Amino acid sequence: MRNVNSQDEKRARRPRPQPAILGTFSRWLAGSRPGLAAMALVVGAAAGLGAAGFRWLIFSITWLVTGHDQFGQQGHAPSVHLPWLGFWFVLIVPILGGLLYGPVINRFAREARGHGVPEVMLAVAENGGRIRPPVTIVKALASAICIGVGGSVGREGPIVQIGSALASTFGQVVRMSERELRIIVACGAAGGIAATFNAPITGLFFGFEIVLREFSLDALFATSLAAVTGDLVSRAFFGSAPFFTGIPHDLVVVNDSAYLLIALLGVIAALIGTGFRTFLYRLEDLGDTVWNGRPEWARPAVGGLVLGLLLLALPQMYGVGYPVMDKVVAGHVVLWLVVIFMLGKILAASVTLSIGGSGGVFAPSLFVGAMAGTAYGIAANDVFGASVGPPAVYAVVGMAGVFGAAAQAPLTSIASVVEMTGNFTLTVPVMLATGISAALSKQLSYGSIYTTKLLRRGIDIERPRAGSELAGLRVADVMQPMSRGSSELSPVSGRNGHGPEPDWERLVGRVTAEGQPQALFADEDLGQALRQLVLYGHDGLPVISHDGCELRGWLTVQDLVGTLANRLAESKDEIERGAVAADVGFDDPETQAHVPPTPLGDYRSVEITVAADSPALGRCLGELELPAGALVVAAGDGAGLAAARADRKLGEGDRLIVLAPAGSPVPRSPSPSLL
Repeated sequence: MRNVNSQDEKRARRPRPQPAILGTFSRWLAGSRPGLAAMALVVGAAAGLGAAGFRWLIFSITWLVTGHDQFGQQGHAPSVHLPWLGFWFVLIVPILGGLLYGPVINRFAREARGHGVPEVMLAVAENGGRIRPPVTIVKALASAICIGVGGSVGREGPIVQIGSALASTFGQVVRMSERELRIIVACGAAGGIAATFNAPITGLFFGFEIVLREFSLDALFATSLAAVTGDLVSRAFFGSAPFFTGIPHDLVVVNDSAYLLIALLGVIAALIGTGFRTFLYRLEDLGDTVWNGRPEWARPAVGGLVLGLLLLALPQMYGVGYPVMDKVVAGHVVLWLVVIFMLGKILAASVTLSIGGSGGVFAPSLFVGAMAGTAYGIAANDVFGASVGPPAVYAVVGMAGVFGAAAQAPLTSIASVVEMTGNFTLTVPVMLATGISAALSKQLSYGSIYTTKLLRRGIDIERPRAGSELAGLRVADVMQPMSRGSSELSPVSGRNGHGPEPDWERLVGRVTAEGQPQALFADEDLGQALRQLVLYGHDGLPVISHDGCELRGWLTVQDLVGTLANRLAESKDEIERGAVAADVGFDDPETQAHVPPTPLGDYRSVEITVAADSPALGRCLGELELPAGALVVAAGDGAGLAAARADRKLGEGDRLIVLAPAGSPVPRSPSPSLL
């Protein structure tokens, strides 16, 4: 609840009432399994279209700058559209591109900077799945410009953020609970990845293993639907062939002894993947130190000079780099140049992100892994002969191993490489190398290439949750039930803010604070309930049924049992810090973090203090005369609030929390009190 003195500034944040039919449809989407499935289908299709549109945008900007749909494999080739610059154009266009996307990111969505996936992970883990709608447009535009002018990063991170932001926007429009919203955001990521790489299994694992980071049947079902839908939409634009068309699709391990070499490659991949992560963030630190105190909007343009010099020396690092990867794996590049490409990609991707560029790290990880695996395979053939298999086998294994080590996500790594290359016969060797690389990476470093970005902000989304010991319990198991079972939240006159304001002081007592409460559902898990209590209701929150039609009870922090209560202080700081970090794009994230994202319909919560001259003094709650539709949900003294009971007598100084239909402003109070 907020102070009534801040009501005028906050009034604009109240959601507008929905038409009856639209409201019913929204409740069906937000509160039922069929509705969740329908949302997953919509989100998957939207993510697929977003992925197709984003790829088209990258191709268009690349063509506009270079005269080619993809650039880099041509070496020191001039731009078709800027022939007078010769091959020097790669020195100029990163600077010009930085002048375009730098101010856009800084002004409209600062969270669009970087590789995107950590912001989605943070939104799911710490912010209930909320992602600001502008992120969709800003991320698409900024990343497309960055990659199109030579940024050596991938498109999967932006597509994940674009799909997730679309999903979050849809979920917030229909007012989904935080549990369903988090699932829908994972669906957006899954649909985007599936559409980008024609890899629905990869999309499913990415949504689970990296974004959602938890398992439930509802989430599995919804994420699967979204991934398949996104893939089908993508096939309509790009066909059904495996993503890497230049890599042979019939590779096999011809000799079982080669598995020893594959296991060793897993160890090497772990070292390379961990080294990539370490180098990336150390270079970011260096960039932050050099740029300290200067305007962030200009950083990509000034840093573009460094990127341009690198591209001038090694033009194959221009953009995503998939054509170069195909050429190397096909065996058209000598060993020493393969090693240079590997080191060059690590440097180019790190420079692009360190100067404030926007793009993903998935593609650079695959590129580095393919180079490392190819070089390893060539060396193995030189030492042991052709019996160990072609270098392309080790290239495929290296791709999975390096990404598995960098992301510490073995399932996603295995599925991605197998699906994207079409080499399902290599599943076993890929599993072997990826399992080794991911496990060794976990031993070598805490945090993946994604979570390290959050760790540097002080956010550890992999920490043990305060409610992990109570994972099987829901809000309904620990809430204080209403004294008469349940109370109906039914439409009444004046609900839409046009009726007269009740005279609370005459009926009960002086109004000390009012606000619109967060909707806490009876079937939510306690971990999410704790987060919402910390951010939106320190004294407690009303608990309603999943269909939003019944008031079921009142939940306070004190109601969370044993272990959960003991860890409350630590969890509160972490939750607040995480929510503020997730709202980085807002001008005032500290305030925005406490604005309820899913307010309870057209109700507001009213806090009333019983004074010495109150007509309610000495009366029981059940005897109070309240306006139509108003319900007392909690009452208490200085010791705290508890669920309202009809036989509770009111004394001087007692506080009441009333759910009332939204109406005209309540009288201002000189004695603020926050819920």
